[in-house]
Amino acid sequence: MTKVLLIGLAVYGLVAFGWRSFVQWRRTGSTGFRGLSGKAFSGAWIGGVSFVVALLAVVLAPVADLAELPRLFDLPTPLAACGFALFSVGLAITVLSQVHMGDSWRIGVDAGERTGLVHTGLFRVVRNPIFSAMWLTVAGVLLVVPNVLSVLALVALTAALELQVRLVEEPYLLRTHGDAYRRYAAAVGRFVPGLGRLR
Repeated sequence: MTKVLLIGLAVYGLVAFGWRSFVQWRRTGSTGFRGLSGKAFSGAWIGGVSFVVALLAVVLAPVADLAELPRLFDLPTPLAACGFALFSVGLAITVLSQVHMGDSWRIGVDAGERTGLVHTGLFRVVRNPIFSAMWLTVAGVLLVVPNVLSVLALVALTAALELQVRLVEEPYLLRTHGDAYRRYAAAVGRFVPGLGRLR
């Protein structure tokens, strides 16, 4: 199962980052990568670093499992299968959300750039469906290979998403789109439908 998970992670990386960046470059002349935000050791910067840590840990978790790093607990096969299902659903939602973002897709924020406010498709359900889907994917990895690295990946990703959205993306969207974003954010949940709506 661990080898299949590694293949799944490779597919995720190729599709969610490689393919999407290529599509973005063909459509706009830019890959969409904007890098880390904020000054070193600021909340925004810590969020970006946490995201990198999460990505490294989620890839290393199955590698460490193959190297027989002890698992923190044993899960029955049906739960591991649920992990694969979560992983697959997360990948599918990630790709669909990226498609719904169109030319507004970015990794990171350039404060001087103005992108369109996306509020259709999956963005009608939650404001950050890609991030929600990434969380599901990493949770799936944890169920398949429950070791210290997969736990680290989920914890680091959770911190990264909260910091990135609250300290970088939401302030940018409020500055850029003003009342239109306020109305949207007041009606649609941040990561889960109905939860985290702005007042």
